[in-house]
Amino acid sequence: MMNIKVIAFDADDTLWVNEPYFRETETAFCALFQDFMPLHSAERELLQTEIRNLPLYGYGIKGFTLSMIETALSITGGTLRADAVQRILELGKELLARPIELLEGVEETVVTLKERYRLVVATKGDLLDQERKMKNSGIDHHFHHIEIMSEKAEADYRKLIRHLDIKPEEFLMIGNSLKSDVLPVLALGGHAIHVPYHTTWAHEVVDHAIEHEHFRSVTSIREILPLL
Repeated sequence: MMNIKVIAFDADDTLWVNEPYFRETETAFCALFQDFMPLHSAERELLQTEIRNLPLYGYGIKGFTLSMIETALSITGGTLRADAVQRILELGKELLARPIELLEGVEETVVTLKERYRLVVATKGDLLDQERKMKNSGIDHHFHHIEIMSEKAEADYRKLIRHLDIKPEEFLMIGNSLKSDVLPVLALGGHAIHVPYHTTWAHEVVDHAIEHEHFRSVTSIREILPLL
């Protein structure tokens, strides 16, 4: 990885805690409708609704909240009460108000790497929400550029790499999602390091092993420094 000029970090569940908050909210949502459907069935229904709505709403808490309301309408057969809608909206707002909790080792790793590389954040999600998280993280000033993407496909990374005025082989992506942070970058000729997180959204799961000369996997973000 000696040719690396730019290192990009995913944000949610790479720099700070995110997915566990969604799962807590999901559990609270499903508990509202236990009289209509078992928890595991409601979870499956919500996931299907979320995935179906991704082309319309994209990623983020606002789309998640709308998907909760739609799922609740389906579960209740269209008899959803106004107070239940109010509670779902409160769950969404509570999720938006969650404090930013940096993952262990993040700040010292970022501070060390910025001495040798241009650092960027490449994350997907709702623009306003991700901007708020970056600002509240306290580490936004360490990054040369912040890219908030609606999707993380090859075309999106190609556009980012072109904007950074580098070659794909000079780009390293670090993240917790094999689907979003690793596979598209490797396909372009870039480098990727996977930092697994203990909770991963089902939509981001990849069920096959990755063997590639530009790919590494670590158990902690601190293990990145010796690799570089």
